[in-house]
Amino acid sequence: MSWERIWMIVSALLLIAAAVLLWRNNLSAVFVSAALGACAWFLSYRAQLRAKTAVDEESNEETSAEEPYED
Repeated sequence: MSWERIWMIVSALLLIAAAVLLWRNNLSAVFVSAALGACAWFLSYRAQLRAKTAVDEESNEETSAEEPYED
């Protein structure tokens, strides 16, 4: 399981917890839970960008190795 998927699951669980806490009228806990859920979503997005960057760097290294260096 990738980090992106793990952070997305954590984000969804925290936002569900925030909804339940809102229903129970515990507003301070709603804020904390929703803020942590948003942070987990941003970490998911960061993991996605890091994976994409790694793939792009690998493809750039492969193409530069195939092309001869010309001066």
